[in-house]
Amino acid sequence: MPGGRLTQQERQQIALGLAEGHAYAEIARRLERPTSTITREVMRNGGPTAYRADLAHRATERRNHRRKQAAPRDAQALPQAHGRDAEAVQEYVETLTTVFMQSGMTKMTARVQACLCTTDEGRLTASELVQRLQVSPASVSKAITFLESQGLIRRERDERRRERYVVDDDVWYQSMMASARSIAQIVETARQGVGTLGPNTPAGARLENIARFLDYVSESTARAADQAREILHTKPAATTPGPDRG
Repeated sequence: MPGGRLTQQERQQIALGLAEGHAYAEIARRLERPTSTITREVMRNGGPTAYRADLAHRATERRNHRRKQAAPRDAQALPQAHGRDAEAVQEYVETLTTVFMQSGMTKMTARVQACLCTTDEGRLTASELVQRLQVSPASVSKAITFLESQGLIRRERDERRRERYVVDDDVWYQSMMASARSIAQIVETARQGVGTLGPNTPAGARLENIARFLDYVSESTARAADQAREILHTKPAATTPGPDRG
């Protein structure tokens, strides 16, 4: 399987594949590249509807140039645990950040969330986030405030009374339940509009249909989250030591 950075010809093949309606996995198979490479490439360069091979290639060259200029600062990157490939981890974090951005997060919020999600401990202090992301404390603080308001992280204090920001086993469940409650509020408001506009009018009927649809989505979301909650608490399987060959 080819390695290294994508070539301009490969980017042209990606653009062609997107134009033909192929999934990322199919494009990756044709190029003999990991699907994550194609996903990251497309999502960070406009998404599937706006991807342009020439623009993506020039944007990548500019990013590479900036990285070379920042090399002394990046040289202080933390070592990777569990024998992980540092470059592969960095590429994955960038992919996850891009996907979070596509979901509606700002770039800094997405970077903070991706950083927390990819740490084994699932918790970091503000100063640790500043060090890892090489950004200002104010930028981290703003991102933390948003993530906390969405129920995507929580705060705790360690034994030294320092605040840590946590992505724990239950945070995604709590976020889904908050989303369900938010949808339920829209349902209630839509049904108020039905009474105001009249149930037998086109506008009233539209709001009633919206309410019925979102009511179903809200209930299904909450029910599915309850049923699947235990999945979030699954621990990694213990590895069995191999025979001593010494």
